[in-house]
Amino acid sequence: MIYLDNSATTKPHPDVLNSFHQVSERFFANPSSIHQLGGEAEKLLQKAKQQAAQILLVDEDEIIFTSGGTEGNNIAIKGIALEHQGRGKHIITSQIEHPSVFEACKSLEKLGFEVTYLPVNENGIISVTELENAIRHDTILISIMHVNNEIGSVQPIEEIGEIAKKHPKLSFHVDHVQGLGKISLKLANSGIDLCTMSGHKVHGLKGTGILYSNKRTKLFPLFHGGEQERSIRSGTENLAGAVAMVKALRLIKDREKNERNSLEVLNHYLRTELEQIQGVYLNTSPDTAAPHILNFSVPGIKPEVIIHMLGEQGIYISTKSACSSKQLDESRIVSACGFKQERSTSALRVSLSYDNTKEEVGTFIIKLKEAIQQLKEVME
Repeated sequence: MIYLDNSATTKPHPDVLNSFHQVSERFFANPSSIHQLGGEAEKLLQKAKQQAAQILLVDEDEIIFTSGGTEGNNIAIKGIALEHQGRGKHIITSQIEHPSVFEACKSLEKLGFEVTYLPVNENGIISVTELENAIRHDTILISIMHVNNEIGSVQPIEEIGEIAKKHPKLSFHVDHVQGLGKISLKLANSGIDLCTMSGHKVHGLKGTGILYSNKRTKLFPLFHGGEQERSIRSGTENLAGAVAMVKALRLIKDREKNERNSLEVLNHYLRTELEQIQGVYLNTSPDTAAPHILNFSVPGIKPEVIIHMLGEQGIYISTKSACSSKQLDESRIVSACGFKQERSTSALRVSLSYDNTKEEVGTFIIKLKEAIQQLKEVME
């Protein structure tokens, strides 16, 4: 099997699975229970928060364990909107956000909020000047992703953070789901108030995640109940999931530090090989993208046909975000970059992990060439 769909999900690391199993077996008590077993579970939960905070260089009180990216994004966006709507109802985001951000903003428009969707250039990057000009007296939130999940474009988060610092009445949220472990991001004193992370994108488990929420930030909770997680996410904590998330976070940060260069080399090899295939057009810029995502189009051929042909040979790639892959054929992201419909309806995504090898990529290229040639012969 050659798995090249790591932006959809990753294979869980054995150490992560082991952590989850051990905690589930030994620390099964409810952390809110007042007996000894509950106390032990609560201590472990607090230790997990401390460890996550140490890795991310933030305060442990700023860590909220969630079920992943979609929940984290919704808590951040709707939490700010509902808590601060008395001060303003204007939100700024981009046209290429993940569905969990894009649709959350769309839903708020139905409640009377006004959303500015910033355009991107052909490389999938917003204009910092346009963002700054879009800020109004009633702007309460800026939500911009770090790394795009389809084309890999990296947004100028540091510059946006500096702009956000000049406007202390608004909050700045970053969807860091695809950037985590690939592109470093400073949180403390960065201008970032909220930051979303997901476990299953970094060899952790589905249903695990972290929302960084700095101490100054006030959110309206989407869940009301027992006041767990600073009253922002009520409900019995997924202790085993939280510990597994922290284990995955530690492992991926180590690999980012030690293996980032190998990922860049693999990306360069993949790009070079794809550029040599006639009829293939790259949608990912070499200069402004993360090292693990490469998007390309084969105009005239339906992407799902190529995906199924490769899948039959044990090679797995994808079209767009797994959260929207069963919807309309056209990629909203590729289209927003200004590419014509023949490119936006034929886009394919290869997403690498630190586990992938040059041999695997080489085999993928050979089989992709064969698939394209075979399909062209059928169409003639």
